[in-house]
Amino acid sequence: MEKKTISDVDVSGKRVLIRVDFNVPLAGDQITDDRRIRMALPTICDVLDRGGSAILMSHLGRPSGEGLERKYSLRPIAGRLGDLLGREVAMAPDCIGDVANSLVEELRPGGLILLENLRFHKAEKKGDLAFAAQLAAFADVYCNNAFGTCHRQDASMFAVPAAMKQLGGRAAVVGLLVQKEIRYLSDVITNPQRPLVAVLGGAKVSDKISVIENLLGCCDHVLIGGAMAYTFSLAQGGRIGRSLVERDKLDLARRLIRGSGQRLLLPVDVHCGDAYRADCCKRIYSSGQIPDGYEGLDIGPETAKRFGRIVRAARTVVWNGPMGVFEMPPFDAGTREVAQAMADGTLQDAVSIVGGGDSAAAIERFNLADRMTHVSTGGGASLEILKGETFPSVDVLDNR
Repeated sequence: MEKKTISDVDVSGKRVLIRVDFNVPLAGDQITDDRRIRMALPTICDVLDRGGSAILMSHLGRPSGEGLERKYSLRPIAGRLGDLLGREVAMAPDCIGDVANSLVEELRPGGLILLENLRFHKAEKKGDLAFAAQLAAFADVYCNNAFGTCHRQDASMFAVPAAMKQLGGRAAVVGLLVQKEIRYLSDVITNPQRPLVAVLGGAKVSDKISVIENLLGCCDHVLIGGAMAYTFSLAQGGRIGRSLVERDKLDLARRLIRGSGQRLLLPVDVHCGDAYRADCCKRIYSSGQIPDGYEGLDIGPETAKRFGRIVRAARTVVWNGPMGVFEMPPFDAGTREVAQAMADGTLQDAVSIVGGGDSAAAIERFNLADRMTHVSTGGGASLEILKGETFPSVDVLDNR
């Protein structure tokens, strides 16, 4: 059933508690990728422009839950958000407590405050109801705009909207970003333009078993790259040298191959090195022919060409996981080819969806993000949708 969005709610004169995903990469106090902050802006601005006030809450990193840890503070995010909005963003020193309460009470229409890292409290990860009730008491409306965390049931994601309903039926809705993410990723499964091609990479078959199985049921082609390809290669009796492999998943890989017909496509060649370094000795080997002393670090040039042709001919492409070590040239070539093929297809009105995580980092690195139809802000959450799963954190929100 379709959920109410922030656009369906009259926010004038109301306080809106927005769960955002500001879990961005930092180098010291410097934000190295602010895409998640930028993607949250339409929902924040919508509330402020319609006369509401916004209370933003997020997590950052993996603090111990024992209180303030400076390296996980959201203060750098408050500064960057202020730059993007052209205004100062008030920062609460905690997400609950007397000071946070006072700052919230002082909010006026158009006001904005960012609460400190939710995970400075263990109660957040535990889904604690008392902690959730304190957060829910801040506002008249709850808005889930944190797609990257939708697959979790942390207090701010599940218990808070539930508590809002107990506080006199206060609204609990999705934000514009979550609405967009779910629409794009769900349509891939339910109503794609064809041919539909999925490109899956990364290190582990085990991370994507359900995704592969689900996509094999609806895709015209599923292309496998990254380190997970070596598990499939070994399962077929190939030699993989020192390449990463999940030996306990060989039977699973064989089963997937047997059940895929012609839809599952594996690399035909591999770009290898004798060490995990850019200046290593490099060789191209046929798949299944990697000698001892070498490891696969990227799909090979023939595979890159083959995958590129299939992707360019597709009408819908969804991609999750790099083809190799994209951070270390020249082992970025396969990932770059897939990204470029998707960008070329978009120029021909194909739909190109990048499923967050390392794939999103790769296209940012290649300066191709603006040429994709949609770049997800949530790697783990996007995988859950590609498995065909729904989110309790969204199910709990108000229906239209």
